[in-house]
Amino acid sequence: MKKRIKKLFPIIAFALPVATVLITISPLGRLLLKPIECQLKRWQLPASVKTLKPDVSTKKPTAPALVATKKPPFPCCEGDTSCLDKQIWGENGQQSDRKILLNSIDNSLQYLQTDGAKKTYDKYKVPGISRELIINSLQRFRQLLLETKSAEELNKAVAEEFVFYQSVGNDSKGKVLFTAYFEPLYIASRQQTPEYRYPIYALPPDLKDWQKPHPTRLDLEGADGLQGQTGKLKGLELFWFKSRLEPYMMQIQGSAKLRLLDGTQTTVGFAGNVAHNYRSIGKALIDDGELPSSGVTMPTILEYFEKDPKKLDVYIPRDPSFVFFQENKGAPAQGSIQVGLSPERSIATDKALMPPGALALIRGHFPFATDNGEIKHRTVSRYVLDQDAGGAIKGPGRVDYFLGTGKIAGDRAGVTVTNGQLYYLLLKNKSS
Repeated sequence: MKKRIKKLFPIIAFALPVATVLITISPLGRLLLKPIECQLKRWQLPASVKTLKPDVSTKKPTAPALVATKKPPFPCCEGDTSCLDKQIWGENGQQSDRKILLNSIDNSLQYLQTDGAKKTYDKYKVPGISRELIINSLQRFRQLLLETKSAEELNKAVAEEFVFYQSVGNDSKGKVLFTAYFEPLYIASRQQTPEYRYPIYALPPDLKDWQKPHPTRLDLEGADGLQGQTGKLKGLELFWFKSRLEPYMMQIQGSAKLRLLDGTQTTVGFAGNVAHNYRSIGKALIDDGELPSSGVTMPTILEYFEKDPKKLDVYIPRDPSFVFFQENKGAPAQGSIQVGLSPERSIATDKALMPPGALALIRGHFPFATDNGEIKHRTVSRYVLDQDAGGAIKGPGRVDYFLGTGKIAGDRAGVTVTNGQLYYLLLKNKSS
C-alpha cells in the first residue's frame, strides 16, 4: 500500500522566492463521500473548457483565464469540511479572523474607488466582470459575513447569490499551484556600525533615466554586498543589517517589519526595482551539487547559508534583480493595489489576467503551526481578496498566498506548495 501511495504523489519543480524547489506534493486526496458531486472532481472544470492556446504573434493566451461555472463547487458539504472556511468563526483552537477578513474587504473597496482602479477595469477583458459588479459583490458578501453564524450558513448563502468564476489553472481543468510569502521581522540600525554593515536602499530619484540594460546586483553592490557606497547607490541607504541574507530576503518578500536598536519599530515596503528578472539562488545551489535535487525547501536553503555564510557572496550575486524600498512608518505590508495586506486573507496573482481587489475562494493543502511548534498540513478553503502581484506569479495557474508577519509565518511560507483551486465570486444577475 505504501508503494502505491508513493506513486500517487507527483514530484514537480517550482520557483519559491529564494529557491527552485523539487518537492513531493501531497495530493488533496479523494474524500469518502458517496454523491459524485461531492467528490473532488466537482472542483475541476468540465472537459468542454477550451485549452489556453497562445496567440502566435503575442504568445499570450487567446482564451479567457476565468470561466463561469454552472454550479457552485460545494453543492453539499456534509462530512466534507475542506469546503468550509471555519476560520472566520475560529478553527482548531485559533481565534476568529472575521475582523481581519472584514478589514481586507474594506481595503479592496477603498482601492476600487480610486482612479487607478477605474482605468484598470476600463481595460479588463473578461466578459461579465466589471468594477461596479465587484464593488456590489464585496458589499453583499460583507453583509453576509455579519449576518451568518456558521461556515455552513455562509456557504449556503454564497451558493444561492453568487456566480463562481474559476481559474482555468495550468492544465485547463482548474489546477492552480499555490506558494506563499510573508513579512519578515528583523533587527536593524538607522546608522552603519561595525556590526550592522549590510544596507537596503531607497529608490534612486533618477532611476527612470538609467541607461538600459540596468546595472545588475553585482554591479550595484559588489560581490560582498558592501560596495554600494562607491557607485549609484551612494547616499540612498535606509537601514543596516547584521546579515547579508536579511536584506536579500526582504527584496524577495517585498516588505519587512523592523525592530530598531533604540527599541522603536517601523516598516519598509517595495518602492521599485531594476529591469532584471529574478534568478533563483536555490536552483543554482542544486545545479552546483551543493543541495540534493529533490526534497529541498526554504528552511533547507536557509540552513545551508547559516552553516556557511561566506557562500552568500557566491550565490546572491548570481541573481541580477535588485529591489529598492521606502519607509512606511509602521503601516502594514502593501500589495500591488496599494492597500494593506491581511494575513491569510490576501493573495497575489497575475494582474494581466485576474481582477484586482476582487473576492476569491481558494482551496488547497496548506501548512499550519501546532501548539508544540510543529507544522502540519490540512486541506481548507479560504475566502480571500486579490490584492497583490509577484514577479514569478504569472499565468492563470499560479497564486502566492500572504501568511502574515514573523517567524511562524515564514516557516509556513517556506513549506507551502500545493495544487488547489481558485474561484472569483460575483453576484448573480437579479434577472437570472
